Amino acid sequence: MGFLLIAGEERVEEETTGASKPSSDTAPKNEFSWKKILRALRKNKNALVGLIIVAVYLITALVVEITHALKLRIEPYNPLTVVGTPFSNPSMKHLMGTDEIGRDVFSRILAAAPQDVGIGLAVVGSALVIGGIIGSYAAIRGGLIDEALMRVTDVFFGLPTLVLAMAIAIALGRGIVNMTIVLMIVWWPVYARLARGEALKVAHQNYITAARLSGISKFRTLFSHIIPNISTTLLIYATLDVGGVVLAYAGLSYLGLSVTPPAPDWGQMVSEYQDYLLSHPFLAIFPGAAISLQIIGWSLLGDGLRDAFALK
Repeated sequence: MGFLLIAGEERVEEETTGASKPSSDTAPKNEFSWKKILRALRKNKNALVGLIIVAVYLITALVVEITHALKLRIEPYNPLTVVGTPFSNPSMKHLMGTDEIGRDVFSRILAAAPQDVGIGLAVVGSALVIGGIIGSYAAIRGGLIDEALMRVTDVFFGLPTLVLAMAIAIALGRGIVNMTIVLMIVWWPVYARLARGEALKVAHQNYITAARLSGISKFRTLFSHIIPNISTTLLIYATLDVGGVVLAYAGLSYLGLSVTPPAPDWGQMVSEYQDYLLSHPFLAIFPGAAISLQIIGWSLLGDGLRDAFALK
């Protein structure tokens, strides 16, 4: 995916006096520093804009989900029912106008926010955990297990992601849960590769050697030393990657593989309204803008985090 990730992790200095022996000192962990993040946000206005955009999306999705769970509604109108004249232009009554049968477009976009925002976090979070553990374990274990895990990863890499996702989606059927499962299945390999590469960088450092010589198991070494020291790189990449998941899901939704109509979904709305681009372009522009702005927000925030951990 071509992102340049700068982890900014501190390396453990080797002893320069006497015989070369593994140090038993614990290496400084590559943990998040809020001071670095705040410094980067103050210096990088784009990152601050990204944080604001992401926060607005997350808060909106959370509020909509909570109100729906409480059998309430914050949308101005019911997103599934006719509430006005078809093809009404944006106005104070209907902020984004109405669609071809008179449903309020703004209400439909709001109602779809929880799934269109949440799927990115769910897929990237699961891929981060699954791929991170598989990749780092393969690195520390080595041998046949490393080969077997990486060959399985290569099989997924050898298949076009969206084509594989479409095939699995057709087999499982429509639905937001099925779409989440589909993207989880195809999204973890890149994290496995990234985690393995980062784990190999730290696997031969002195504090890892000392842990092994002291009799600590590989599993404990993995979760106590390896993963904490590669977590920043993985998290920065994950932040940049959320937008990719959002775009992939929007593509599957555009093809009609997500929710069943008339339930609203941003990608599906673009597909439904594309026939009216010349006569009523706002119908497709607003849900398309909702998708694009979320992707931009995550990208700007990810760039800001990358810059934060590049600061010395």
